[in-house]
Amino acid sequence: MTPEGQGAAMEVLSLFPRYLLKGHLPEALRDDLLRLARQVAANPEGSPNAASKLAGQLFQQRELGPDQPAVQELCAAVILPACERWIRHVIDKQPPQGRGPWVPGRYGLQMIDLWLNVQRQGDYNPTHTHGGSFSGVLFLQVPPQINAESFDGQLCFHGPEEWHIQSFRTGMAEYVLPVPGDFYVFPAWQPHSVAPFRGEGERWSIAFNVVAVPQAPRPSPPASPLPDRSRSAVAQSAVAQSAVTQSAVNVSLSSVRPRPGGF
Repeated sequence: MTPEGQGAAMEVLSLFPRYLLKGHLPEALRDDLLRLARQVAANPEGSPNAASKLAGQLFQQRELGPDQPAVQELCAAVILPACERWIRHVIDKQPPQGRGPWVPGRYGLQMIDLWLNVQRQGDYNPTHTHGGSFSGVLFLQVPPQINAESFDGQLCFHGPEEWHIQSFRTGMAEYVLPVPGDFYVFPAWQPHSVAPFRGEGERWSIAFNVVAVPQAPRPSPPASPLPDRSRSAVAQSAVAQSAVTQSAVNVSLSSVRPRPGGF
């Protein structure tokens, strides 16, 4: 029984959280990406059209390739490290035997898609998900009328159930105000959408997909020669270990599946 005049200790816990990584681009890199975006927007025919394989109903959606230095720096210095940060934050919360192949040295990260979105008045992106393991977006340019006063032009992350205030289902939609230089990384299965906006100007963003691929453990360096009578015991041990390893592979993610091609 609690002492008179003293309430019970309480706390509110978050159940089944979904993790979203947020960051901000270095100013110099954002400037380089803006210059690249201006070049692509001024000459859209010079870049492959990504619209046919995307859900967005936007003015332009153009693929960006790994030949541009700004894209190379973005991938190596920002996107892939951000995905790694997400993995470590989420997976390291699990007990060691529950982390599967997602331990350092047992997987690789690979970019598979990167494209520029040019959104004008009335354009929108319906609720959708992406392929691969991770997806994300970074904002380069945002018209001033897109602000926190309305849903116009905002990025929305959707929960597993419909929003319903009468039943206290209030955490089923999370709106993100696009700010130039901000970027977000999230699991590719996370449903999201972009609302249309009103007024002049263009909203520019770069979206991307990344795949995380389990890899076979690196082979150990060759040992020094053993006496003949020891080789038989070592061979038997190696066969047993191979069977254990193969069994683990069969019940987990395959470490020998074909990798998807990079972009």
